[in-house]
Amino acid sequence: MDFLEIMAYAREHNCSDVHLTVGTATAVRRFGKLELLDPVPPAKEVESLILSILNEDQQRKVLSGKDLDFSGLTPDGARMRVNVYHQRNNLAASIRLLENKTPTFANLGLPDTVRKLAEEPRGMVLVTGPTGSGKTTTLAAMIDYINKNQAKHVMTIEDPIEYIYPHGKAMIHQREVGRDVDSFATALRSALREDPDIILVGEMRDYETISAAVTAAETGHLVLSTLHTTSAPQTIERIVDACPPHGQNQMRMQLASVLRGVITQQLIPMANDEGRVVATEILLNNDAVGNLIRENKCHQLVSTMQSNLATGMHTLNHDLKTLVMQGKITRESAIAFSTNPKEMMSFI
Repeated sequence: MDFLEIMAYAREHNCSDVHLTVGTATAVRRFGKLELLDPVPPAKEVESLILSILNEDQQRKVLSGKDLDFSGLTPDGARMRVNVYHQRNNLAASIRLLENKTPTFANLGLPDTVRKLAEEPRGMVLVTGPTGSGKTTTLAAMIDYINKNQAKHVMTIEDPIEYIYPHGKAMIHQREVGRDVDSFATALRSALREDPDIILVGEMRDYETISAAVTAAETGHLVLSTLHTTSAPQTIERIVDACPPHGQNQMRMQLASVLRGVITQQLIPMANDEGRVVATEILLNNDAVGNLIRENKCHQLVSTMQSNLATGMHTLNHDLKTLVMQGKITRESAIAFSTNPKEMMSFI
């Protein structure tokens, strides 16, 4: 198959990723599971296929031994995110298929609390979860909602740019790390002088970026970002642990003040094997949550979420239990994806 045929097959079969590897069968990820396609194509054919995705400058970088991470369009106009790398002295590529149409909250099945967080005038909202859990898609839905409903200036800092937003009610500027700006932290510092209302930071990877993002939230902006954490309490701890020891208490004070909410999510295989459904954990900042963050008692946040269901908070286990009761996922999946399997087993 040529590249267009592979991508057409992947989209037709609802695959999220395609893996091309010289000397190995082409693989696709469908509903979270990897599937190998027969037969194994000739090595030269796969190498030519990977190089055909790249422009001349990108080809030179790859052939000189560098890895590449970029987004772009297939010849038929479909968006994709591509990582080209070397393994066992051969080329390989991982391709994430992206939707051309920006997702909505209704499409994704997200709770209404996420919409309310998108309406916050200032502060910090974090979307967290493991790789492939749909964090970028949730942020895209939030930006799409803002674009349709608020006359705001939105600045996004991404690596790479995945979704393209047309100007709607909002004005949206998108900056790509490595192309438009050197780093997330540099772009954040620059953004403060560019009159944004909302700043989307693709990922808070290091202390410098975290510090700049918190400062932006403190100065009256709404900052949206992601972290690779699997629970709301772990998210707070990860941010604090990224700081030097002498600055951790200060970071707790800042987070207690600027944090508006943490949305942690997982994508769970549906019981009918026809897709995946999102399960969420939501922490909203209030006086009790702020005090626990300041006093370094994040382990107590779980009980706070459990006792504040009426305000829109809930734990991941609570959402998993609801999905089991609705027949959307199996009990086995709920236990497998839970961050507290023992509690999950007692729930169901």
